[in-house]
Amino acid sequence: MATFLYRLGRFAFRRRHFVALFWVALLTLAGVGAAGAPAAGTTSFSIPGTEAQKAFDLLEERFPGASADGATARVVFKAPDGEKMTDAENKATVTETVKELSTGSEVATVTNPYQGGGVSRDGTIAYASVSYKVSGMELEDSSREALEGAAEDARDAGLTVEIGGDALQAMPHTGAAEIIGIGIAAVVLVITFGSLLAAGLPLLTAIIGVGIGVASITALASTLDLGSTTSTLATMIGLAVGIDYALFVVSRYRAELAEGREREEAAGRAVGTAGSAVVFAGLTVVIALVGLSVVNIPMLTKMGIAAAGTVAIAVLIALTMIPALLGYAGRRVRPAGQKSKLLGGGRAAKDPAKPQRPNMGTRWASFVVRRPVAVLLLGVLGLGAAAIPASSLELGLPDDGSQPTSTTQRRAYDLLSEGFGPGFNGPLMVVVDAKDSDDPQAVFGQTGEDIKGLDNVVTVTPAQPNKAGDTATITVIPDAKPSSVTTEELVHDIRDAGADIKTDSDAEVLVTGATAMNIDVSQKLNDALVPYLILVVGLAFLLLIVVFRSILVPLKAALGFLLSVLAALGAVVAVFQWGWLSGLMGVEETGPVMSMMPIFMVGVVFGLAMDYEVFLVTRMREAYVHGEKPSQAVVTGFKYGARVVTAAAVIMIAVFSGFIGSSESMVKMIGFGLAVAVLFDAFIVRMAIVPAVLALLGKKAWWLPRWLDRVLPNVDVEGEGLRTASDAGRNTDSDPDEDRELARV
Repeated sequence: MATFLYRLGRFAFRRRHFVALFWVALLTLAGVGAAGAPAAGTTSFSIPGTEAQKAFDLLEERFPGASADGATARVVFKAPDGEKMTDAENKATVTETVKELSTGSEVATVTNPYQGGGVSRDGTIAYASVSYKVSGMELEDSSREALEGAAEDARDAGLTVEIGGDALQAMPHTGAAEIIGIGIAAVVLVITFGSLLAAGLPLLTAIIGVGIGVASITALASTLDLGSTTSTLATMIGLAVGIDYALFVVSRYRAELAEGREREEAAGRAVGTAGSAVVFAGLTVVIALVGLSVVNIPMLTKMGIAAAGTVAIAVLIALTMIPALLGYAGRRVRPAGQKSKLLGGGRAAKDPAKPQRPNMGTRWASFVVRRPVAVLLLGVLGLGAAAIPASSLELGLPDDGSQPTSTTQRRAYDLLSEGFGPGFNGPLMVVVDAKDSDDPQAVFGQTGEDIKGLDNVVTVTPAQPNKAGDTATITVIPDAKPSSVTTEELVHDIRDAGADIKTDSDAEVLVTGATAMNIDVSQKLNDALVPYLILVVGLAFLLLIVVFRSILVPLKAALGFLLSVLAALGAVVAVFQWGWLSGLMGVEETGPVMSMMPIFMVGVVFGLAMDYEVFLVTRMREAYVHGEKPSQAVVTGFKYGARVVTAAAVIMIAVFSGFIGSSESMVKMIGFGLAVAVLFDAFIVRMAIVPAVLALLGKKAWWLPRWLDRVLPNVDVEGEGLRTASDAGRNTDSDPDEDRELARV
């Protein structure tokens, strides 16, 4: 591995014009494809294997032309104080608005509140339902403008009018915070390298990599049904790992220069050593993201594969374009220890008689090695305390009730709750398939009566059969809001009652609708979590055994990850469910944590956590296999790796934190969760718990059964094969003592 990458690095350095042209051409090709492709919308949502999806598919079959997947809107009217919606003037305004709503070419049906029971008991609130022939992502702007125009005309007549439903779904935006995150990353890189040019290389390559990835996603969005959040996730992860991977290669290159090697040789060795770690770190991230496909939720699978593709591009760019750009930069990228003239220039002369002060990484690791038990207990207890809120985790999917109060969707949601009860925003659709029944009409009636007898039911509408008379729909209004535990229990109660009906009449009763779909998604994600953990952690565990040639080090890495992800979930619950620091984070409405958050965090955070494990612990192993004692190897690994890993973690936290400013609640929660998870994992698990455990284990940490050692391939992540190669590229005037000390940087 190291030898192949060494040759690749030297090739990219020598043939930099070809390499740079290749990546620029790829970026241009992806950009042209994206420019000519339709804009991505909100991806269609399906959950194969669930009852809600089965009922939805049955509706498509038995009620053709009903546009079951079409966009919907609820136009909600409220009368001025002291008036009612049944007053003649207000009634005339609503009737005119309904007429105006019916004129669009994409409109399927519009219900008049005075004919469909759409007026509240106190007469102050009414609503009209609009159904469209196409889905929300396919709805033309003219239809949205007509919807908003009709509402505005009713407002001009003196009514309060708000619009709910998915017809007005807006594309999410991240705001200025994302740019601030990249700015913080740039500052950290400048401080780390002491050079503007060296700091700019990781940023440039990361932006190119993300540009290729996101442009490709945009170009394929319409064909593959990729939603807007897919490209946002790819941007988030691609920027973070792209900067980090390039940072590690550039750091190693500068260290090789400081050791006295010529620039082409230094580029080859940087790619051969740090590049090997980049490959395996990238593999763990890709495994974790692609592994999301085991959940069998198409949207999650597409998000994971798209983000994995962007990570793969980041790895390839770090291995090829970074050495090519280093070739262009020439002497303007200085050896480690030298600063750019723009930042103070020149290398400070060392006084050989004066002992050099150990760096922060050395001092910290020495402290941990002296007091491993105390550090281990403090780290574990701290993360354990942060994980406590995770025991109160409630899962759900966002609806209009989780929107900011400034949006018309949220205000419509609140008006409907006020006028018709909280359950009105989450109606359950019961589909009765009586095709195999002797008397379908009797089954329809009996099903409605059975549902009326259940707890927590406010209204059950009469069955609406199809033309063939073998299938009917029944609408059930719960007495609690859609995301409540009470509504979830009602769904299960209806399904239990349906099982009895099937036994008696061979009719099948299915529950669907947005609320039931959310409940089924949450259950499916919960059921998939353990198999997903086994698959992803198991594969990565085997990969890390190959990298570290140890059993206990990968095991410790996996257990540390579980601790950090539980603590991060606890922080997510505290902010988004309990409301702690919600104002600071811009969370206007607390509620259940998004259903896919736990499994998504497990996948992404595991891959990112293994990045730091690989980069930090390979330095320790490199020192150990070259004769240092286990405790000293820990200190050496921190001496040369802590600064770079710290910078990488700060950059990743900054990039993820930038997405907290998104208007999309899903993106906001993911950005916060990943930023906190990296904070916990990098600075508590990898910087404190890992060295403490390794210090306690001593030589046992690097134990590997002989039979397994013989079976495993030797991937040579430490670059041992390069040490036997000729050092013809080394300058003869370099200091041998300094060479040996900097060899592991």
